[in-house]
Amino acid sequence: MAEKEKDELEKMNEALSMSEQFVEKYQKPLLWGLVVVVVVIGAILSVRHFYLLPRQDKAQAAMYQAVMAFENDSIDLAINGNEKFDGLLTIVDQYGSTDAGNLANAYLGLAYYEKGEYETAQKYLSKFSADESILAPAMMSAIGNCLVDMEKYDESVKYFEKAAKASDNPVFSPIYLKKAAAVYEKLGNKEAALKLYQEIKDKYPTSNDARGIERYIERAQNK
Repeated sequence: MAEKEKDELEKMNEALSMSEQFVEKYQKPLLWGLVVVVVVIGAILSVRHFYLLPRQDKAQAAMYQAVMAFENDSIDLAINGNEKFDGLLTIVDQYGSTDAGNLANAYLGLAYYEKGEYETAQKYLSKFSADESILAPAMMSAIGNCLVDMEKYDESVKYFEKAAKASDNPVFSPIYLKKAAAVYEKLGNKEAALKLYQEIKDKYPTSNDARGIERYIERAQNK
């Protein structure tokens, strides 16, 4: 028993010795590695504090006037701005890395859609990104609208279905499903249209879009 304890003690001493040798041998690299980590973290915090946050504040301030112009149907003013405030194009260009700049892409896409410039609208709508269940699906649906107006029906229906799935609520999902079903009817795919109309009836029976859905189902069945 004493011999076994002696062996274990020797192994522990060897392990400690090896650790000491490692630290001694690589002391400078380890210290430099720690310094590098500290410097990197400091740089990240500095960029956020001195660069990103002020840019976010400036972008939000600029967005206010542009959004007001958009909501007042002054579409060109919202896009280009004037001598008093930056338009959405400038906000996207200068503050694209901020949350406000990201949102400006959505507004810019909608603005160009209102002007009938569907390809440009799709371009900016596609640049918008968000991880939530209201605005993100709405922008997917807006892209679908652009594609419909460009008569790219096969592509558009994918966006409507994607929007319905991402939204997954009884208010908006039926809207997107009905849009997708209408496009399927346009494409002559009555089976796919019927399936989506039936989904609205079964899954969202109390929604506004479920009212009169039997008429749509009957139409798809008889085509």
